[in-house]
Amino acid sequence: MNYYEILQIEINASATEIKQAYRRLVKEFHPDSNHKNANHDLIIKLNAAYEVLSDAKNRHIYDQKLNQQFVNAVNYRQNNSENISAYYQQNRQQQKQRDFSQFQWLKEIYLPVNYLISKIILPLEKEIEDLSADVFDDNLMLIFTNYLNNCYQDFNKARNILASQPNPSLYAGIAANLYYGLNHISDGIEELERFTITYDDYYLHTGRELFNLAEEINQEAAQMMERFI
Repeated sequence: MNYYEILQIEINASATEIKQAYRRLVKEFHPDSNHKNANHDLIIKLNAAYEVLSDAKNRHIYDQKLNQQFVNAVNYRQNNSENISAYYQQNRQQQKQRDFSQFQWLKEIYLPVNYLISKIILPLEKEIEDLSADVFDDNLMLIFTNYLNNCYQDFNKARNILASQPNPSLYAGIAANLYYGLNHISDGIEELERFTITYDDYYLHTGRELFNLAEEINQEAAQMMERFI
């Protein structure tokens, strides 16, 4: 059986259909689900299939082996890192394009970005604690996924605010930490979203660690900022 057959989907299935099919089958056959048809060996096959088909680049390679139509895709995490790096270099070159005072930057860029980062990170432990009451409860999982959706929205707001003005050279270190912190948050959200689909604690642990790193970086930025106040 190929990976599409294992997930019981058509070969042209969308990413959403792949995710939905995988989550449905994992809930049905997961050894911890208390279902009579729990199947450890099938879970291994489902994980292998999803790991390939949920990643656009790996799916393209796999589809080539099956002689199917070319899928043009770029891995999100690689793309995200490259975009942030490219923007940071571009931003440094454009610093002279606008006369943006140091005080304005702290007020209009640093403070709102710092607020959004804290808004994303601080609720995580409480959200995980609430979800741990019953990971397989759809209502609890919905609450957790809604939190992640809010995180993603706040992440986009913070990223857009940070990109809206040139960074004064005096605050280059603070701006760099904000970029790095947001990068960790983006990766953390992705790992936590994988947990909501796979129920694999590895992704939960990784997502939590990435959020912790983002918090440490944000604290470093705050300490640097205090020197200018």
